[in-house]
Amino acid sequence: MRQAAAPSSVEGALDGQFQRTWEFLAGIGRNGRTGGYRRFAWTAVDLELRAWFAEQASQRGMDYHCDRNGNQWAWWGAPATGALVTGSHLDSVPDGGVYDGPLGVVSGFLAVDLLRARGVEPGRPIAVTNFCDEEGARFGVACIGSQLLTGVLDPDRARGLRDVDGHTLAESMQRAGADPSTMGRDDEALSWIGDFVELHVEQGQRLVHLGAAVGVATAIWPHGRWRFRFEGEANHAGATRLVDRRDPMLPFASTVLAARALAEQAGAVATVGKVHVVPNGTNAIPSRVDAWLDSRAPDETTVADLVAAITTTAQRAASSADTTVEVTRESYSPVVDFDARLRNRIHEVLGGVPELPTGAGHDAGILSARVPTAMLFVRNPTGVSHSPAEYASAVDCVAGVRALAAVLEDLSCR
Repeated sequence: MRQAAAPSSVEGALDGQFQRTWEFLAGIGRNGRTGGYRRFAWTAVDLELRAWFAEQASQRGMDYHCDRNGNQWAWWGAPATGALVTGSHLDSVPDGGVYDGPLGVVSGFLAVDLLRARGVEPGRPIAVTNFCDEEGARFGVACIGSQLLTGVLDPDRARGLRDVDGHTLAESMQRAGADPSTMGRDDEALSWIGDFVELHVEQGQRLVHLGAAVGVATAIWPHGRWRFRFEGEANHAGATRLVDRRDPMLPFASTVLAARALAEQAGAVATVGKVHVVPNGTNAIPSRVDAWLDSRAPDETTVADLVAAITTTAQRAASSADTTVEVTRESYSPVVDFDARLRNRIHEVLGGVPELPTGAGHDAGILSARVPTAMLFVRNPTGVSHSPAEYASAVDCVAGVRALAAVLEDLSCR
């Protein structure tokens, strides 16, 4: 175990410490062609990230633990009921940005360093976490680690989830050296969390407009993912008359356009960002188009009404093209109002930082149904996320570490 640095050296060297930690982590999973990150669950890149997390715990003399669902824990103090927990995730969407998730994990470790350097003796254990497969980029379901932990996601369904190459989650975990048979609600791990505080880069520009480096979240919009499977008949692109075609691409296209228009009318957002076409040949009329709709709104009624309207449009378009459509809800998260006690305490500790809602889902949102949760956001000057253009300045990131440390110090003594 490395010896802890003196308080003055750690406080004064936080900028450099952040840069060194961040630069090393930023090299893992980066695509040299796009500049984005491809950190998908239970791949070789993910195992490298998980090894990095375990090493960070070892360097600090923190107890390392991996729970039955693959979530990683680094403990300052022995695991115990009612601990104070922080952290986020290390995976990414395809060609995503470097800050989404990892910033919260790095900040958790550095906040622990600051507290130790200040001689803080927490009144309860503090843990840093890495929840696995938060983005759902590989198996199509978001927040798998936290959903399994809380019992929201059925473990049998989780084991059977498949990636685009047909590999199941269970098979992928086994190849990575993990045991999928233990997955499921984990009451012991849940009991460890007395309060959970997640730091995250803001996925928008509210803090930019408010002129603040750090803010506290009020709520998460309800959101979900639906698969639209349009089926028709494969045929030759050159030899088949237009009138004789049963082309599922036509109702798919109509549905995408309708989703945008209907969402705009509802004051919501709707996105089709993932599509699989079979057989996916340039000179072939498709036999099937699978498309995934992501829909979010300020309230649950609006989400339900919007998806129903999009579904009706898809059914009509499919019928007119002599095709069919099947709609399946693959995941859904209701509205999350973060714990008022935690939010108010954080607001007071940080001197009245701005409060803001978010339309993005997080592990904190999943956990909120079972334990008190809160979120801190760090300013994103581009307002872009899930893209290589995602950004946060080193100055703001360090401000986030200091804010998180202040919050952990206060809450650890309560």
